[in-house]
Amino acid sequence: MQYLEFEKPLAEIEGKAEELRALARQNEAMDMEKEAAALDRKAEGMLRDLYKGLTAWQKTQVARHPDRPHCSDYIEALFTEYTPLAGDRNFADDHAVMGGLARFGDKPVVVIGHEKGHDTKSRIERNFGMARPEGYRKAIRLMDMAHRFGLPVITLIDTPGAYPGKGAEERGQSEAIARSTQKCLEIGVPVLATVIGEGGSGGAVAFAAANRVAMLEHSVYSVISPEGCASILWKDAEKMREAADALRLTAQDLQKLGVIDRIIQEPLGGAQRSRTETIEAVGKAIANMLKDLSGMDAKALIDDRRRKFLAMGSKSLAA
Repeated sequence: MQYLEFEKPLAEIEGKAEELRALARQNEAMDMEKEAAALDRKAEGMLRDLYKGLTAWQKTQVARHPDRPHCSDYIEALFTEYTPLAGDRNFADDHAVMGGLARFGDKPVVVIGHEKGHDTKSRIERNFGMARPEGYRKAIRLMDMAHRFGLPVITLIDTPGAYPGKGAEERGQSEAIARSTQKCLEIGVPVLATVIGEGGSGGAVAFAAANRVAMLEHSVYSVISPEGCASILWKDAEKMREAADALRLTAQDLQKLGVIDRIIQEPLGGAQRSRTETIEAVGKAIANMLKDLSGMDAKALIDDRRRKFLAMGSKSLAA
């Protein structure tokens, strides 16, 4: 278990409980289970208190936790017959974006998502979930295919933002993001988006211009990272806590603003503490969102998305 900065007191208690059990395993004559169980109860109470009132910055830390389930985990658990599509037919295959044809339950769909990677090697290969232009062009290919064959599009969003490197800019990063966003809005099939970790800037919007947008309880979705915002406004990245509050990036704030439609509850302590339970909850939410859109024809789906995005900003957020 990797602990976040604000979880350090919890780490001490859970560590002591594990130490007692380790001693008992080494010496069968020692019975430490009663003491360890008491520490477990104390840890659970502390965990409940910690997660009852997370600040926006703490939620950002939870959203970035390396042990949260990633796109590949959701695809493996929720979809069958997954057949990936690679490349943009122009430059290369971007491993930060994965997607292909699959079945969700008994329904054929197209699934697209950002993948950050699980260890150092895979994170470098996936560029930490930061897509280049070819990643968005691959997504456009998949959305075109979905439109042609009448398949719902399911997107899983987890990116700090699109890759800002020189090569990406030279190959048309902003144009690729804009065209991906446009494609989301114009295809005549259901488009469902779920923010499973970070939803960063245009790199996330390119997959999230959907009929229904859901967020995990402790995920974040914002035009810029708290550190980037603090660097611009205060010339000090260490003011990220103040920036996180000002950005209104939590699922709870965004639901009040009408930016998202649904919050998916996470297990106590965040998705990283019970990956299976989290993935099942996301699967149920996707199934419900698909059901909401069943029976709508292409024009109705496109009009639904248009109304949704035109209405954004009409709701106010109480201070």
